Amino acid sequence: MDSARYFKKFVHNDAKENASDDDNDSECLDSEKMGFIPTEEDKKSVVTSESDEEDETTDKAEAAVKKMLKEEEDRKKEAEDPDYCISATEEVTQQASQTEDKDFRVLQQECDSKSPEIRKHLEFLKNLKLHSWASLSRAQYVSLLKDFVESEFFVIDGDSLLLMFLDSKTQYLNFFYQIECFLQDFTEKGAKYVIVFFKDAEQMYFPYPHFLFLRTALIEHLRHNTGTIVHTEFSNCLSSKWEIFLKKSYPYFIIVSDIGLTSLQTDYLSILIAHSLSKKINVVLTSGQEYDILRVYGYHVQSVYRHRVFFQKYQHDLQFACENLVRYKEPLMCLYEHLKLGLKSIQKEVCQTVCLLKQLWPEGSDIRRVVCVLACAVGLKLYNNMLKDSNTSTGAKRKQSARGRSKPLSPEEAADLCRMQCLTVAFLLHMPLSQRAQIRIMKSCWTKQVLPLIKMQQLCAHFSLTQLRDTNGWKLDLTYLPDLNDDSLLRNIAHYYEVEYTKGLEFKKELGKEIEDEYQCLWDTVTKLAVEYSFGDAFPIRKTSQLFLQQEQTLFRDYAKEIPNIGLISVKSHLVENYAGDVLKDLPVLESNDPAITSLIKYKEFDELRHWHSGRPLSEEYERVRCNADAKSKDPEERRQIQKLQTYRHFYGSTLEDSTSKLIVHQEDASGNASAAVKKTEKKHKSKAETIVEENNKRLKTKEERKEQEQWKALRTPIEKEIEANLTVGINKLEKFLKTLKSKSVKFSVEMTGLSACLEVWKKHCKEQGNTSKDLSKAVEVMRRIHILLEKYQDLLEKPHLQKLTRCLRLLGFENLACSLSGQTGESSDHNISKYAIELGPARFQLQHMDYYLLREERNDPDPRVQHFIPDTWQRELLDAVDNNESAVIVAPTSSGKTYASYYCMEKVLKTSNDGVVVYVAPTKALVNQVVGTIYSRFTKKLPDGLVVCGVFTRDYRNDVMNSQILVTVPQCLEILMLSPRCQKWTKRIQYIIFDEVHCLGGEIGAEIWEHLLVTIRCPFLALSATVSNPEHLTEWLQSVKRYWQHADNRIEGSSSNSEKNFARKCKVKSVVKAQKKSYRVRLVLYEERYNDLEKYVCSLKGSDFIVEHCHPCAALTVNHIENYGIPSDLSLSPRESIQLYDTMVKVWPAWPRAQELDPEEFVSFKNKVVIKKPDVRKYEQELKKELSKWIVLGQRQKVNLLLEHLKPKPVDCSETEKWKHFASFVDKLHEMDKLPAIFFIFNVDSVECAAKNVFFTLMKKQKSEQHPNTEKEKECLRDELKKVNKQLTKLNPQDTKKMSPSKMDNVVYLLTTKQQLERRLKMLTDIPSTCSYADPKAVDGDTLRKIFRRIRFERKGYLQQMMALRGIGYHHGSMNAKERQVVEMLFRMGYIKVVTATSTLALGINMPCKSVVFAEDSVFLDALNYRQMSGRAGRRGQDMIGNVFFYDIPLPKVERLIKSNVPQLKGQFPLTVTLILRLMLLAAKADDKADARAKALSVLKHSLMSFRKERYAEILKIYFIFSLQFLVKEGYLDQEGNPIGFAGLVTHLYYYEPSNFVLVSFLVKGLFHKLCQPIKGSTVFSEDVLEKLVLILANLFGRRHLPACSMKYKQKFCQSKVFLEDLPKDFADAVNEYNTKVQENFAHFLLTVAKLADMEQEYRLPLSKTDFTSKNWHGSELASYLMDNTKSISAISPFACLSGVVDNNLFHGEIINKAVLRSLGINVKNCPLLYLNKYDNQGRRRPLNAYALDFYKHGSLLALTTDNWLNEGDAYYALHDFSLLIKSIGTSLSELCDDPNDNVLLAFQQLGAIYEEKLKSIT
Repeated sequence: MDSARYFKKFVHNDAKENASDDDNDSECLDSEKMGFIPTEEDKKSVVTSESDEEDETTDKAEAAVKKMLKEEEDRKKEAEDPDYCISATEEVTQQASQTEDKDFRVLQQECDSKSPEIRKHLEFLKNLKLHSWASLSRAQYVSLLKDFVESEFFVIDGDSLLLMFLDSKTQYLNFFYQIECFLQDFTEKGAKYVIVFFKDAEQMYFPYPHFLFLRTALIEHLRHNTGTIVHTEFSNCLSSKWEIFLKKSYPYFIIVSDIGLTSLQTDYLSILIAHSLSKKINVVLTSGQEYDILRVYGYHVQSVYRHRVFFQKYQHDLQFACENLVRYKEPLMCLYEHLKLGLKSIQKEVCQTVCLLKQLWPEGSDIRRVVCVLACAVGLKLYNNMLKDSNTSTGAKRKQSARGRSKPLSPEEAADLCRMQCLTVAFLLHMPLSQRAQIRIMKSCWTKQVLPLIKMQQLCAHFSLTQLRDTNGWKLDLTYLPDLNDDSLLRNIAHYYEVEYTKGLEFKKELGKEIEDEYQCLWDTVTKLAVEYSFGDAFPIRKTSQLFLQQEQTLFRDYAKEIPNIGLISVKSHLVENYAGDVLKDLPVLESNDPAITSLIKYKEFDELRHWHSGRPLSEEYERVRCNADAKSKDPEERRQIQKLQTYRHFYGSTLEDSTSKLIVHQEDASGNASAAVKKTEKKHKSKAETIVEENNKRLKTKEERKEQEQWKALRTPIEKEIEANLTVGINKLEKFLKTLKSKSVKFSVEMTGLSACLEVWKKHCKEQGNTSKDLSKAVEVMRRIHILLEKYQDLLEKPHLQKLTRCLRLLGFENLACSLSGQTGESSDHNISKYAIELGPARFQLQHMDYYLLREERNDPDPRVQHFIPDTWQRELLDAVDNNESAVIVAPTSSGKTYASYYCMEKVLKTSNDGVVVYVAPTKALVNQVVGTIYSRFTKKLPDGLVVCGVFTRDYRNDVMNSQILVTVPQCLEILMLSPRCQKWTKRIQYIIFDEVHCLGGEIGAEIWEHLLVTIRCPFLALSATVSNPEHLTEWLQSVKRYWQHADNRIEGSSSNSEKNFARKCKVKSVVKAQKKSYRVRLVLYEERYNDLEKYVCSLKGSDFIVEHCHPCAALTVNHIENYGIPSDLSLSPRESIQLYDTMVKVWPAWPRAQELDPEEFVSFKNKVVIKKPDVRKYEQELKKELSKWIVLGQRQKVNLLLEHLKPKPVDCSETEKWKHFASFVDKLHEMDKLPAIFFIFNVDSVECAAKNVFFTLMKKQKSEQHPNTEKEKECLRDELKKVNKQLTKLNPQDTKKMSPSKMDNVVYLLTTKQQLERRLKMLTDIPSTCSYADPKAVDGDTLRKIFRRIRFERKGYLQQMMALRGIGYHHGSMNAKERQVVEMLFRMGYIKVVTATSTLALGINMPCKSVVFAEDSVFLDALNYRQMSGRAGRRGQDMIGNVFFYDIPLPKVERLIKSNVPQLKGQFPLTVTLILRLMLLAAKADDKADARAKALSVLKHSLMSFRKERYAEILKIYFIFSLQFLVKEGYLDQEGNPIGFAGLVTHLYYYEPSNFVLVSFLVKGLFHKLCQPIKGSTVFSEDVLEKLVLILANLFGRRHLPACSMKYKQKFCQSKVFLEDLPKDFADAVNEYNTKVQENFAHFLLTVAKLADMEQEYRLPLSKTDFTSKNWHGSELASYLMDNTKSISAISPFACLSGVVDNNLFHGEIINKAVLRSLGINVKNCPLLYLNKYDNQGRRRPLNAYALDFYKHGSLLALTTDNWLNEGDAYYALHDFSLLIKSIGTSLSELCDDPNDNVLLAFQQLGAIYEEKLKSIT
C-alpha cells in the first residue's frame, strides 16, 4: 500500500499551517517536543502584549532552551540504556509538523531550562516512553469482540478517536461521517462502548483551532444526536473521579492512540496507557485497527503485574508529569505577529454576544445559523479591536519587526470574508447533499493573510459552542452539528467572487430567493450583534478586491486517466448461469474486440521457454501428505509398521474405554435391527425355543444371585468393620462392591447393611462429641443411603424396612420426614433420639450438606440398543435420528455423553456393509488421535484384504484414506477430498459425517472450511458441541441446506443423460446408496443440565499463604445487568449456593415479605419431602433468582447492591514473580484439599513447561531435605558395590554351571544373593516417598508404565518427562510432538499423573476429565468460549460428585465477566475467496459426474451462513463471485467457457494463502525466480545468499504478521534477530505493484458495476445518528448550479466522501475504498485480493512485518524469536511449521509442472525445503 495519503493529509502535516511554536514568540518547539514544562514560578513571567517585553523574554528563553537541549543530549549519551537507544527517526512526524506559522499562534507558556525538577521530569518521560514501547510492541493482533456480556462495555478515548480521523483537508461533514462509520461498525456487531473526553486534553488543541472546533462539535453531536454515552466530567486520567469510574464499571478495554498531535499530547496519551494498564484495564491501540463484515481486529495489550509495579514506583512522577502537561496560564492568541488577545477575552465577548442573540432570536434556531452569526460577529468585533489597539502602538522597533510579516486584512476585507461565510451557511441550510457532492473540486487555497482570520473564527466558533452548551432555556436545533462549515464550498464561493464574478454579466449568477433571504437574515443578524461597528450591507457580497485565494498543488493525485469501458467479459458456464444469471442479465457485457478481451493473458510462451506445463493436472493434495503405512501395501517393512501402529492404537484406546473391543459382523439387514429389537419385546406369543431360552436364563440368574449372596456373606463383616474404623474408606469399598453386583435383591441387602453401619458410626460420633459441634459428613452418609433405598429399591421395601428408615429419620431429628414416610403424625416417645439429632431442618441439611449427593432424575427403562447404561431421553432421540438416517445438531455440556451417538452411528455403518464410510471431523490433530484410539478400542471387524476399519488424514500424515470404513480427519483435509474432481466416487460412499466441536464454525481461522463441508455433504450428519448460543438458527440454516440437496438429488436422479447413467453403472456402491433410506430432516437435540455442578473459587497469594474463597455465581452480576438483561439463563447454582443466596437475602433485608415462603423448610417443593432431587433444587433456584430481579422492580436496588457485595470474594493482588514462585505451594495446597487431579490452564507455552518443572523441582528439593544427609553417599557406595558384583559374575559366567567346580558354584550363589540384597537396598533408597510425589502408583502397573515410557525414550525431553511423570506431573501443549502429548494424556486418564499444566490444546474435546480445573494465567485468549470448554473438563462423571474451578490470581472483574458472559453466536464468515471460486470452477469442469459437482459448487455459493435470511448479503456474494470470475479470466486462470487454464492447479494448491498464491505465480511467469535461482558454478547447489533471498521473498508473501507501528519507534539492540522484515528486492516489488494495480482496476470496475445496488436513501444519512441530508425544500439556485461540476464521476462514491473531493477514479487505488465507497453495499477492501507491500495506520506510520521466518532461517533459534521477535514459543513454532509445509508444497507442485528435474527454480525450492525442515526438526 503506497502511502495513499492523497486522500488524507496527515494530522502532523496539518500542523505546518497550525503550528503555534515559533523561535521569537512562544515556548520553543524543541522544548515542547521533549515535553518541557515550566514551574509555577516561571509561569508568573507570562508574555504580555507589549512586543518589546515579549521579544526580550523569548530571546532569553531561546538561549536557555539551546543550552538545555545540549545538556540533555550530553546526558543522553552518558546514560544511554544498554538495551535501547532512541532512534534518529523518533517522532519524525511530530518534528516535521511543527514548522513556523508566524501569522497565527497561541502562546501558552515559556520555559525555564535550569530547573532540576524539569531535568528529572524529562528523564522520567524517557522512561515512560520506553515502558510504553516495550508493552505496546508485544501487543497481540486479535478479534476485539469475542466475549459478549450485554451489560458490559469498553471505553474509547475521545481524543484518540479524533486523532484517527483528523486531517486538515477532510471536509467537516465527511469527518463526522468517518467517525460515525467507525462507531457504527462497533454498534452493528453488538458492541457496547462509552466515549471519554478528558477536560484537560482540550488545552492541547488551542494551537490548532480547526481541530479544537471539531472536537467541541463532536462531543456535542455524539451527546445530543446519538445514543452514545459521552463522559466529559473527568479532568484527566489520574483524577479520583476517573479512578472511581474504572473501579465501579471495569471496562473490557480502553481504545487509545499511542501518538498525539504533538509530543506533548503523545506524553499525555502515554500516561493514560500506563494508568489504564496499572488498573488491570487492557489497552487496544487505535493504530492498525481493521474490520470486516463480522469482526473488528486490533492490537490488544494485556495488563500484567509489571504495569502495576511501574505505576506504583513512578506514581509521583506520573502525577507531576500529568499536571505539568496540562497546567497553563491563560493562553494568548497572536495574529500577524503583533496582534494579540487573551483567549479569556474571546470567551467574554462570546458570552455577551450570545445574550444579545437570545434577545434577537428568542424562539431559538438551527445550530448552523447560530454558530455562523456568533463566529462572524465576535470575530469581526475582536479583529477590529485588535487592529485599533495595534494602530495606537508606534515606534521604531515595531516598524522593524513588521518587515517580512504578512499585512493584516483590513476590517472591510474581513467583513467580505464573513459575508461569504454567511452565504456558505445559507447554502448548507438549504442545498441537498446530492447537489453538494457535485460541487467542483477547488485547487486553490487561502492566502497567508486570510488563514489567521479563519483560525480566529474557528476559535470563536469553539467558544460559541462551549457557551451554548451551558446556556439553558433557549431552544436550539442541534441536529446538524456535523455540518457547521464547508471549507470547500466557501473556497468555491470565494473563487467565484474573486475570479469569475468580475468577468462580465454572463458570469453574474442569481442566488435564488431562498438563499438570498437566508443570507440577508444571517448578515443582518451579524450587523445587529456588532451594532457599534459598520460592516456594510449584505450586498454586494465582495466590496474589496483583496485576493483571498492562491493556487496550490492539489493534495489529490491526478487521476485524469480515462476509466476503461465498464462491462464484463462474458463467461459461458452452467454454474455461472445457475448461480448469478439473475444479476448478470442486467449488467453490460464487453464486445469481443474490446482491448480487455483481446489482451487476455496466455502462458504458452513461458511453458515452451522453460520446459513447464502450467496446465498439467497436479496430483491430489491428499497424496502429497506423508503416508505412514497403508493396508494395501505389500512391503513387509510397511506391514510391520502397520501392526506396530495398530497395537499401539489398541493400547492407547484402552486408556479411553473400559470395555473390550467389540467384534462387528456384517449384517445385510442391519438397518432394521434396532427397531426389530424393540418390536421383539412386544410379541405376545412365545415359541418353544424362546421359552426354553427364557427358563435357562432364569436358572442362570438364580445361580448368579446365590453366588453374589455368598460373596456378600464373606465380605459383610470386613466392610462393616471398615466403615466403623474409617467411614470414607469403608463406604468407597461398599460402593465398589455394589458396582460388581447384578442382582437387585443382593444390592438391596448391601444397601440396608450400609445404612445400619453408617447409623452406628453417627451414633458413636454423637456420643463422643457430646454437646460440641458434630461432623455432619457422617450424617450425610446415613441420609444418602436412605435416598438410594427409597429411590432405587422402592419395589423391595417392605414394612419392616420402612419402619427402620422412619426410625433413622427420627434419630436424625427429622420428625416431619419420618411422619411423612410412615403416614403417622405426632411426636416420638423416644427421648434418647434428641442427642443424635441434627440441629438443622431436613431441607436445609439436604441442600447445604448433601449438596452434590442429591439424586438426579434418571430413567429406569433400559434401551436394547445400549448395553452398559440406561440412556436419557435426549440420548434416545439421538439414537432414533441415527436409526432413521436423519441429521442432528446436538448441543449438550461436556461429559454429558453426546459422543455415544457417534460410535453408535459408526457401529451401524460397519454392520450395514463393507463399503459404507463414516467420516469423523475433529478440529485438532490431538482429538483425531483420541478418536482413532477409541475406534480401535471399540470395534474389530474382519474385512477383505486391503480394507481396514479406521483411516487417518491430517496435514502431517495419512493412512488408509480411501480404503477405510471410518475416516478420522480435520476439516481442511476433508474439504480437499470433497472438492476434488477425482474423489467423487469415494464421496458417494459416505453414509454419515460426524462434526465434533461444530462451534468452530464461529472461529476466526478456518471457520469457512467447516461451512463448506456442511453445505457440500449429501449424506446425513451429526454436529456436536457444548458451546453454541444460537442452536436454533444453526439448525434452521442446515435444514435449508438439506432442502436444497433434496431438490438437487431429485433433479440428478431424474436426469436421463447417458454420461450420468454410465457413471452410475461404473459406481460399485450404487446398490449400497440405494439401500439406505434417505432422510433430509435435521433434528435439534438440546440438553442444558450438567451432570456435575461446578463450584468456582478465587485464589490469591497473601505473603506465603493462599486465600481460597468460594466465588458465588451471583457475585458476577451487577444491579444494572439484572435490571436490563435479567440473570443469565445458564448461570446455574449448586444446592449449597442456593442456600447461601437465600441466607444472604434474609441478612440484607430482614423484613423481606417472602422470607418465610422461600425458607427451605417451607418451600413447596421441599416441605416434608424425604428425597429432595436436583430438579426440585432447580425450581428453588429459579424462584430465588426471580425474587432477586423483583427486588429491583420493588425499588430495593440498594439492598441488591449490598447482597451482591456480600457474595463477592475479596482477592489480594500479587506479583507475577511471586505468583509463579509459589505455584508449587499452590499445587500442594490443592493436594491437601483433595482437589487433584487437576489441569492448570496457562496460555503461554514457556510458562506451561516452567510451571510443571517448578512443581517437579520443588518435590525433588523436598525429598532431598527429608532424606538422611548420607543417603547420596550410601547410594553411590551401593552402586559401586553392585558394579563390582556384576563384574565378578560376568567373569564367572553363571550360565555355564556344568563345568563349574563346587567352590565356584558356592561363590556364584553368594554373589547372586549379594546382588539381590544390594538391589533391594538401592531400590529402597531410590524410591520416591509418597510425600514427595503426586503420582498414584496403584493406578498403573510397572509393565504398563514401562510400555508407555518406551514411546518417548528417543525424544529430546523424554527423560525429563519420564522423571516428572513418576512424580505425577506432566505438561501438554501444541509444540510437543504427538508421542509426548499422548503419554501425558494416557497417564492422566489412568489416574497416575495428577497435575498437568496445559495450553488451550486440552480445551477442545480431549478426553482428560479431572476433579479440578485451574486458570493460572490471564490472557486475551481466555474468553467466554475457551472458559466454557476448559472448565467443562472439571468433574468426572461417575468419579466426582462436583467439579471445581479455581482462578489463580486472575483479576476479579475478569472472573466475573467469564462467569456471566454468553458464548458468541455463530454468524458465519465471508464465505468466498477468489481461489475458492477457482476451485469450484475446477470441480465443475473436471469432475466425472458433472451434475454432482455442479450441485456441490452451487451449494457452497448459495448457502453461506452469513447470507442465510439476509438477501442483501446474498446479492453482494453474487456480485463478488462475478468480480472473482473477471479477475480469474483476466489473469489467465479461466477461459471464457469457465475451464481452468494456466497455473490454476498451482494456485488452488496454495488456496490457504490468498492473495500470495497469485503473486507467486506472477513471479514465476515473469521469470524472476529463474533470474534469482542461479546455482554455484559447476554444481546444482545454491549459495546461502540465494537461499536467504528466496526466504525473504517467501516471508514477504506468506505467513505475514504485522507488528504495531510504534514497534519501530525505538531501535532495540536485538540479540540475534533483525525483527523487522526487509523489503522485497526491487524487481519482485515492481511485480507486486504491477499485480496490485491490475487487481485494483478489476475491483474498481466491480464497485462501479455494483453501485446501482446501493440504497441511496441510506447513503444520504449519517450511519449512527441517522441525520438526513436529503433536504426536502430545495428550490434551486443559479449560482449553486454554476458551482457544480457535472463531468465529475461519483457514481460509486459516498456523497459524504465526495465533499472531500473523492471521485470514481480514486477507486482505482485501493487504500481509500473503505472510506469512500457506498456504505450500504457492505463491501470491504479486505475482500479484494491485494497484497500490500507496506501497511500504514491512520497516522500514516508503517506497520512493519515480523521477520520471524527469515530470522529463524538465519539463526535457527526458537528462543530468539520469543525474546527478540515478540512471539510466544507456541505461536512461533506453529508459524514456522506452516512456513516449512508451504515451502515443501510449492516444491512438490513445481516438480509436477516441470519436465526438467534439474530446473534451477525447482532445485532451489527443494534444497530450501530440506534445509528449513531440518532446522525445524533440530528444535523439537
